[in-house]
Amino acid sequence: MTLPDTAANPAGADRTFQVDLRGLVDLLSHHLYSSPKVYLRELMQNAVDALTARHGLEPTAPAVALGIRLYADGSVVRVEDDGVGLTEADVHTFLATIGRSSKRAEKIAEQRGDFIGQFGIGLLSCFLVADEIHVLSRSARTPDAPTVEWRGRGDGSYTVRTLPASARPRPGTTVTLTPRADAGEWTRPAQVHALARHFGSLLRHPVTFDDGTSGPGEPGAPVNPEPAPWARTYPTPGARSRALAAYGEEVFGFKPLDTIELDLPAVGLRGIACVLPEAVPAGRRHGHRVHVKGMLLSEQAEEILPEWAFFVRCVVDAESLRPTASRESLYEDDTLAAVRDALAERLRAWIARAAASDPDLLARFLQAHHLAVKSLAVHDDEILRMLLPWLPFETTDGHTTLDEFARTHRTVLVTSSVEEFRQVAAIASAAGLGVVNGGYTYDRDLVHRLPEIRPEASVADLDPATLTAHLDPVDRETELAAAAYLALARDALAVFDCDVALRTFQPANAPALLVDSREARHERTRSQLAREQEGGLWGDILGALRQEAPRAQLILNQLNPLVRAAVAIDEPELARTSAEALYGQAAMLSRRPLRPAESSLINRSFLDLLAHALRKDS
Repeated sequence: MTLPDTAANPAGADRTFQVDLRGLVDLLSHHLYSSPKVYLRELMQNAVDALTARHGLEPTAPAVALGIRLYADGSVVRVEDDGVGLTEADVHTFLATIGRSSKRAEKIAEQRGDFIGQFGIGLLSCFLVADEIHVLSRSARTPDAPTVEWRGRGDGSYTVRTLPASARPRPGTTVTLTPRADAGEWTRPAQVHALARHFGSLLRHPVTFDDGTSGPGEPGAPVNPEPAPWARTYPTPGARSRALAAYGEEVFGFKPLDTIELDLPAVGLRGIACVLPEAVPAGRRHGHRVHVKGMLLSEQAEEILPEWAFFVRCVVDAESLRPTASRESLYEDDTLAAVRDALAERLRAWIARAAASDPDLLARFLQAHHLAVKSLAVHDDEILRMLLPWLPFETTDGHTTLDEFARTHRTVLVTSSVEEFRQVAAIASAAGLGVVNGGYTYDRDLVHRLPEIRPEASVADLDPATLTAHLDPVDRETELAAAAYLALARDALAVFDCDVALRTFQPANAPALLVDSREARHERTRSQLAREQEGGLWGDILGALRQEAPRAQLILNQLNPLVRAAVAIDEPELARTSAEALYGQAAMLSRRPLRPAESSLINRSFLDLLAHALRKDS
């Protein structure tokens, strides 16, 4: 680490930055790295990069002959590799300078894609668990290279010594840490072994672990005994599919509905996407497990897939993706954007295959993830054409697919809100109208695109006039007999800008229907505010926006016995109370939020009717 220049400098001379190493380590631990456990990942990563450089130097050397050995017995943690090693000049240049990459500077541009680490600060993470870092390294570039010893301390000081070659008989590097007492959680032997498997299970170089119980010359326990499951060979496609599903279950903790192999040779990416067996909340994005050149980068990499792909969790290993400085997420660049688009195409292709050749899988998938597919279909014409007819919607015929619904109803009506559908569903169904609930996310837009797939289908928005046109009028005599009651009812409900009409409709057990859209209520509220603010600036603004406020309509059902009894009431106050009660009941059936005045009306009309009944019985 570069020490402060304490020599006197003449005025105007260049000076060096002074680095408080303890402050820098605190900054790393609280703002760059998510946990002290990353120290082992950084050490393993440096070892992998050293092995990569060694293979570049000796391309004919067998990969299995060069590896990484971990040791932890509770008193020390040691990471040893057979990599390219460091000369004394390398040690001064790279280990003792903060921010300098440990790859040779003159070759960093062309080597960038071959190494995991690219920021030269990884070794500092060791100070999260230890006060001193001890490094022994011998370069493989010169046959008789000496061993170089470097000791770095948390106070910012370091020492370098040149030792005989016998101090480290083979080329490579050994890093030894003496953990602090407060770092036991991350440096116990069992924890070191677990972290090694966590970070390095897919590394291409052999990695072993020894907790001090192995005898001299005995190999430690393998950390990564097998290659990645997608890199293995299997006797049959079925065996491969089962192995990938088992791996997905091991990694994510659920049995996938299906697994999708991911293979992008252009960026050296391979892996699997596991389809979740159950629905997830809309928009909830899962983190994905991303390895870079075998080293685990992140378990929460949301950026690898588009937002609509929340029905899968994936684990991938890539060659060409760039990690951020903390190496715990991916750098957002053109390569990542292209990978995201390519993986999205793989998911679309899987859906297309299921639609074409596996209807049972498609049905199970849509049952769990229809919302995810709807979000995709809104912006993807290919998915729209393939799956729109098979997507389930809430309709007056129950939950059914648009394809089946359109075969029954030549004209498909769609509401603009859930509450609008709740208001009209029973009456529309009885009248033979086919209505789809368009109040859920994406549904209204998708239903309106149905004619693109089924040209014979017609789609229209449902408006109150369409519904009331299908309600039968009462005969002239009945209308005249109810005129007095209807006048009292309109007067009682004028405060809600509500008209009252008498019709006949099914089902007969529905006494009244309240036809009132959200837009109409908003317009009436705005008009009321304009009246209250009349004369002021705000009132002028609202007045300019005011339109002819559409009125709500309470439609009484002459087929209902309660309504027939109500319109025959000859006591004015009781008639008004009954009209208020019918309005309140219809408002509650619409399942929309009640305004305070409506809640008060419901309570008052109930108590008034109860009082009237008690007086009558007494």
